Amino acid sequence: MIEHGLTNKYYYGTDRLLVAVDCIIFGFDVKAQQLKLLLFTREVEPFKGMWSLIGSFVKKEEDLNAAAQRVLHELTGLNEVFLEQHKTYGSLDRDPGDRVISVSYWSLIKVEDPDRDLIKDHKARWFPIQELPELVIDHNQMVTDALDKIRRNARYRPIGFELLPEKFTLPQLLKLYQEIYQTPIDDRNFRKKILATGLLKKLNTKDKTTSKKGAFHYTFDQEKYQELLEKGFDIEFK
Repeated sequence: MIEHGLTNKYYYGTDRLLVAVDCIIFGFDVKAQQLKLLLFTREVEPFKGMWSLIGSFVKKEEDLNAAAQRVLHELTGLNEVFLEQHKTYGSLDRDPGDRVISVSYWSLIKVEDPDRDLIKDHKARWFPIQELPELVIDHNQMVTDALDKIRRNARYRPIGFELLPEKFTLPQLLKLYQEIYQTPIDDRNFRKKILATGLLKKLNTKDKTTSKKGAFHYTFDQEKYQELLEKGFDIEFK
């Protein structure tokens, strides 16, 4: 008998565990100026009907990354978006359904990008991170851990390319960082530090939706963005 490509003579008598992936999908709503989390209504027992991260069991002929990409695509219709493995959760009693080990992935997307019909079909919804409902199993802890990860990343790596539109204003970028850190950030200090990185290119157009004077649009310098992703920096905005 062959199981998972290995003969039983090597692993005979060992316990079999279920392995799952759970995707923590963050998006920034530019109009509402809120960092949000995409959740869906759980479709199976246990906890059917409750809010949950979107996840799936890993198939026998599927590696972890492929499983996470499949889950993300099935819910949003998106491919080739930011998706990174984060942490493994394996408490003995974490899932009353069975012995399940889950590997979490966090993703950053633009709120307006996912396929709305797919989201509707999955009974999914965007929630502001300050207003998250109670989630199943240990999913609240997964979200908390992922937010901590994003906050660390925001200090040492550029963030925003995956969350903001192609052109944006400094007030919008500032609000994104305030949402990530969940704390006020001094406007002048933020502008000085973020502009000093060389990460942004100033455009000649303005956004005048909030004032007559308007705010200049900026875009990310993609070469500089990639450079800082690899090299990193250290900016304390708070």
